[in-house]
Amino acid sequence: MDATSSSKQAISPIRVIGCGAIAREILAICEASGLHHVDLTCLPAIWHNHPDRIAPGVREAIHQARAEGFERIYVAYADCGTGGVLDRVCRDEGVERIAGPHCFSFFAGNDHFAEWEDDLDAFFLTDFLARQFEAFVVEPLGLRRHPELRDMYFGNYRKLIYLSQKEDPALQEEARKAAEFLGLQYEYRFTGYGDLEAAITGA
Repeated sequence: MDATSSSKQAISPIRVIGCGAIAREILAICEASGLHHVDLTCLPAIWHNHPDRIAPGVREAIHQARAEGFERIYVAYADCGTGGVLDRVCRDEGVERIAGPHCFSFFAGNDHFAEWEDDLDAFFLTDFLARQFEAFVVEPLGLRRHPELRDMYFGNYRKLIYLSQKEDPALQEEARKAAEFLGLQYEYRFTGYGDLEAAITGA
């Protein structure tokens, strides 16, 4: 057995508890970085429409991971609208989570995102939301059934910014259609994986 194989075997497995909305990105990072010791479990992405479910769901997933024998656990969630409750769960359970208020911030890079003062009136999409715009935005808000609600929900936004993790012309077209549907200016910014990559590779 060579030294490289021995080193890989010496790395203890880690359970990453992530949001389903970033599952593709986490798996891509693990594949590209050879992180074969990462065991990913994801909670429903739709919980972003019900953020009160996130913290208790993460706590349950932590307990399940420990019951399965995982000693190393990492939470791949930002605060995601929990108002600090997720942080309390992480402190109680002695685990860490990725820094940031939401995935838009850590994809852009938390420090960089904090400097975007001109984007306070922007509605953001990621690859996941560009792909699932109908299911995660339009349908839950009832915008097809009640188009008059569009301006009630989005009247204070000026533009839609698509923060893309992968340069995909098809997704860019979906994001443009989303901006048009919402009556917003469209802007595209490629971010890649941002702070998520360092968080996963360093966990």
